[in-house]
Amino acid sequence: MPVSVRRLAPADLALLRDLNRLFGEAFDDPDTYAGAPPDDAYLAGLLAKEHVFVLAALADGEVRGGLVAYALDKIEQARREVYVYDLAVAGSHRRQGIATALIDHLRATSGAWVIFVQADPGDAPAIALYTGLGRREDVHHFDIPVSPSP
Repeated sequence: MPVSVRRLAPADLALLRDLNRLFGEAFDDPDTYAGAPPDDAYLAGLLAKEHVFVLAALADGEVRGGLVAYALDKIEQARREVYVYDLAVAGSHRRQGIATALIDHLRATSGAWVIFVQADPGDAPAIALYTGLGRREDVHHFDIPVSPSP
């Protein structure tokens, strides 16, 4: 079944909510993606931001996959990097080129000089996908709390 990929706009709130449900299922983390959903005004404002990319892969009007990415405008040169934060495809639609189509759409429309993404060490399908699309760098990821530790 062919899919079309498009960037969601402020009027696409129902599709965005469907995408969030898909993320919750794909990442086995429904509480994060559905536990405290933002209101429509917040989501519409987010979708209107030029530096926020929310892409949906659609077939028969249903969300089959999607990604969320954020543009980082750089100061060392007049260029932009884009970070893919979430990317998922519905379980029944994996291995059909949907994730690659999402990334290809981002490549063509983001204005970035590079797109980067991270994968957990045990996530072999994601690592295989990203290895086929780019160059691997082994880095460390750190979460720094906003509030000082006691």
